[in-house]
Amino acid sequence: MPEAYVGLVDVGFLRAEGGKKIGVSVSEVRTDAAAVASWLRNLSVHQNGQSFLRAYWYDGAFETQHREYHGQRRFFDAIAATPGIQLRLGHIAERPARYESGIRSALRTTAVNLGLDTDQLLREFDRHWTFHREREQKGVDTLIALDMVRLASRAVCSTIVLLSGDRDLAEAVRTAQDFGIRVLVATPRRESVAKEVAQLADDIVEIDTDDLQRMLPARPQNRPTNPPV
Repeated sequence: MPEAYVGLVDVGFLRAEGGKKIGVSVSEVRTDAAAVASWLRNLSVHQNGQSFLRAYWYDGAFETQHREYHGQRRFFDAIAATPGIQLRLGHIAERPARYESGIRSALRTTAVNLGLDTDQLLREFDRHWTFHREREQKGVDTLIALDMVRLASRAVCSTIVLLSGDRDLAEAVRTAQDFGIRVLVATPRRESVAKEVAQLADDIVEIDTDDLQRMLPARPQNRPTNPPV
């Protein structure tokens, strides 16, 4: 088995939990793939002489007909061109905001009870409020689990550094360990790692604030943002 390690990076997890740690919202930061790869390379001093092989970068992609697809595609092309990074993409599902239907129903009832024109009230409401569609990553955990088992079964490396904390990955961690792989979990915040994953991990590394700020620099304020979610 090669004395090497790979990183499996759930970018949505990194943005969400890293943002919480450094006190910013997801929309205020971008993800610097080169900084993430550099952080993983520097872990070699903790890996008993093992060398960094590569990082697998997991994110959600818009469908080709989505208005933000082309901007996101340019972003992903830049990620894929980063040395040490291999891009792996799930998809993004969009749906109406969960509370939109309830709020509109309450407004209609209010209009009727007050003797107001329902359509006029809703039009006025829409002038002052916009419901944003909710977005959810799909397929990313499945890709991570499949890659973890595949890498372990083929003895590609001796250690996997998992930058995620989702409990759905617990069985993949257990299976990789059954193949003799050491699984190290990296996270911005220990409490963001599911108990099932934390209990299985051979070690947990908390990413410090300085490293997170390099991985998650502020977005330029004068440019439109078309990042993946």
